[in-house]
Amino acid sequence: MTNGLAPTGIEPATSPEWVDEILLRGPDDDICLYSGGPVDRGALRRMVARRQERLAEAGLRAGGSLALRLPPSTAYVATLLAGWRTGAQVSLLDHRLTAFEVDLALRRLAPQVVVEAGRVTSSPLSPFADVEETVTARAGRPAATPHAVIQFSSGSTGPSKVIGRTAADLVAEVERYTRIDGVPLPGERIVVLASVVHVLGLVGALLYGLHAGVQVRSPERLTGDSVLDAVAAEDSPATVLGVPFHIGLLASVVDPPRLPQLKRMTTGGEAVPAATAAAFTAKYDVPLGNMWGMTEVGVIATDLFGAHRPALEPAPGIAVVERDGELLVSRPRSPYVGLSDPGRWADGWLRTRDAGTVDPATGLVTVKGRLDSQVSVGGLKVDLTEVEATLAELPGVVAAVVLHDDVITAYAQLDARATAESVRAALAERLAPYKRPRRLHVLDALPRTTTGKLVRDRAVLREAVREESR
Repeated sequence: MTNGLAPTGIEPATSPEWVDEILLRGPDDDICLYSGGPVDRGALRRMVARRQERLAEAGLRAGGSLALRLPPSTAYVATLLAGWRTGAQVSLLDHRLTAFEVDLALRRLAPQVVVEAGRVTSSPLSPFADVEETVTARAGRPAATPHAVIQFSSGSTGPSKVIGRTAADLVAEVERYTRIDGVPLPGERIVVLASVVHVLGLVGALLYGLHAGVQVRSPERLTGDSVLDAVAAEDSPATVLGVPFHIGLLASVVDPPRLPQLKRMTTGGEAVPAATAAAFTAKYDVPLGNMWGMTEVGVIATDLFGAHRPALEPAPGIAVVERDGELLVSRPRSPYVGLSDPGRWADGWLRTRDAGTVDPATGLVTVKGRLDSQVSVGGLKVDLTEVEATLAELPGVVAAVVLHDDVITAYAQLDARATAESVRAALAERLAPYKRPRRLHVLDALPRTTTGKLVRDRAVLREAVREESR
């Protein structure tokens, strides 16, 4: 099945007109966004036009370069579309980056115009901010590549990579979403918890929603009760889109109300432990869908009905193969801008660095974790993904990361039910001696990236342990 949309007729887009044709087209009174109040398409088009004029006053032209560092907000949406409508390349910088990180990124990108937050009047817990932006002209350089958007990888396993995607690539992904069974249908809603600065929220919620006539709505606050209030605010069906971290928000709600509007929750990012998935579906009686994707590609594979867990079905138009235990994804050209690992992309295939399998009979893909999770201990192979999954599913373990750092090393965040001693005892019952972590560090909170992913960079985790021991 598909989502019922008529064929889009989308052609590879290279000119600014794709914004009007793919994202802004529709009746003036169609409510496309909701953040503190409804925003219809007529109002959004006017916002985009005003910001386009302001960017032009700062010197932005077709072929120019714009760096956008705003929190998720209507100002962010309108400025992003204005930049694209101008024909400029837009680099997205997460608003939560430090001044040091921003300075490094701006030196790396050399944009001609920078848009940043001025006055922010909303609550820090609001996923969509009320913000007044500032526009600054800089002595930068025009876009050096044909990419419409420049993003940075999450940095969960090391330094971020610079990734470029063309307008045609973004349009192709939007069209890909329309062909995935289980995505929100026209007239429905997406309650978005994932950041619209990063690929899941950007394309899976914002761009797809604008194209398909699906209202994109954020909760008033990033709490479980507020998310459910956003679902209950209207009668139309709603899909909650987030990452595994957000499942915990909803799981924390005691005795949630019955919500016939709640159609499903869909998560991207890390795999959801089976016990967590079972607890969520038992509590809310709706499917917990899963998506696998990368900043470099967008959505790769999905299981929006939870029918194949942990396996996923490749998204339409995406080919996934397994080679020497690694998953490779079809990609016509390298997505990387500037210096990158020359072995990461070759001959139309992108190495994901994820271990996994592809079922030869069904084509279903099972992601087994990072490729570097396979280590040898005393001549015996250990899959660190298995160790981490076992640790993460123990009672009282809130989050866990397991790495090989000379020896198998575990980092865990616990609640009041667990202690380091109880965790070690439970692992002794579940894992063979050679698989057990030789070091276990208990932290008040595990480091996460700005997208909510657990950080797996050894240096960052070591520093977190040092900080808490002081």
